[in-house]
Amino acid sequence: MKLLLSGRALTAAAVAVATLVTGGSAAGAASAPAHPAAAAAPDISLTNVKAHLAQLQSIATANGGNRAHGRAGYQASLDYVKAKLDAAGFTTRVQRFTASGRTGYNLIADWPGGDANQIVMAGSHLDSVTSGPGINDNGSGSSAVLETALAVARSGYQPGKHLRFAWWGAEELGLVGSRAYVNSLGSAERAKISGYLNFDMIGSPNPGYFVYDDDPTIERTFKDYFAGLGIATEIETEGDGRSDHAPFKNAGVPVGGLFSGADYRKTSAQAAKWGGTVGQPFDRCYHSSCDTTANIDDTALDHNSDAVAYAVWELSR
Repeated sequence: MKLLLSGRALTAAAVAVATLVTGGSAAGAASAPAHPAAAAAPDISLTNVKAHLAQLQSIATANGGNRAHGRAGYQASLDYVKAKLDAAGFTTRVQRFTASGRTGYNLIADWPGGDANQIVMAGSHLDSVTSGPGINDNGSGSSAVLETALAVARSGYQPGKHLRFAWWGAEELGLVGSRAYVNSLGSAERAKISGYLNFDMIGSPNPGYFVYDDDPTIERTFKDYFAGLGIATEIETEGDGRSDHAPFKNAGVPVGGLFSGADYRKTSAQAAKWGGTVGQPFDRCYHSSCDTTANIDDTALDHNSDAVAYAVWELSR
């Protein structure tokens, strides 16, 4: 999640959207077994999600301790996610843009089939800040979205709506990558997106369970999931307008998402609902070098990863 403008001066980002470079193949998906759209969402493996986080940590460690825009660690992160999706049968595209004098990249992955005039998107930013590996912010969201996409492929899911997944670059510089993507779409293409779901920090070590209150249908979908687990939720306010749903919302696309908290401090009322430590930040390592694989609450990551899949399945029927 990007810092508030008052937190630091943002480098001016001149965005120049270039050609969408296509890779991957839908061949594997074409032979996948048919499953009815009414099938229940699968349980997302926490083990698999954490394996993706371990890979992102290794990438950061091997590349100066971060996965930031324009750095080798970001490129290696994108290559890792893209290879997984290509092997699973997604059609992937890499979108180039420029920000702060460096080339940035978005990764877009489409699952074959579904109504192309009704697109459900799920996305997360893949970049970290330069000061740390960005495992909660935002390896957590990126890994949960990746594992949900891979679960779509493994199950051979055939939704009524078209499914698209995205990993954004340069979010930490001011939502640059997601804004570049939205700006690259004509009005007719934007109108086809029936919902964009955003996942930015979902494994905070002193977690809360926050749901975006933008689109009522999407909000209710997430609340219903957590109600089924007996987990109380709150409306997300800390990150409002600070993550990649904002460009979609500003363009008139229905948006929603999940958040487990950043540098706000947990109140006694919140600790009574969710456990954890009163008076401490939801993520004490927010935008710091200690945002490593040790900076994750497994229970929050597990619940939120399952919620990603639940919403993708429910909203794409």
